[in-house]
Amino acid sequence: MSGIRITGPDDGEAALSGPISLRILEDGGTTAHRLGVAEIVLAPHAEGPPQHQHAEHDEGFYVVAGTVRFTSGDTWFDAPARTLVMVPPGAPHSFANPGDEPAVVLNTFTPDLYIGYFRELRDQIAAGRPLTPALIGETMRHYATS
Repeated sequence: MSGIRITGPDDGEAALSGPISLRILEDGGTTAHRLGVAEIVLAPHAEGPPQHQHAEHDEGFYVVAGTVRFTSGDTWFDAPARTLVMVPPGAPHSFANPGDEPAVVLNTFTPDLYIGYFRELRDQIAAGRPLTPALIGETMRHYATS
């Protein structure tokens, strides 16, 4: 199938593992870097990243299974399966799984800028750097995120 890329359930690129696992499904190579897509699986009661905002890309979250708590500033919302959350540049946000079951999210990045963030985190962890808020913040800044 010329021009079509299929990523099956056992394909993609593992970027993070642990209470939050992330699998890169589309790294922008098929979309001329207009779109990146990842699958996030949040373990029960998993905390997400510190609240942050992107300057150069939109981010979308489609909850496939479970419930995901999205926070923006002092406001939060529990999004059940089949909910779409869109985050434009400049909007502070974070997410977590408050439930007792795993949550699965389809995550989009327009353009694909943030795919590099996950790869860089993976490489830093593999090099023995502990995943701390300081490391996350430092790495986010490499991708127009504060």
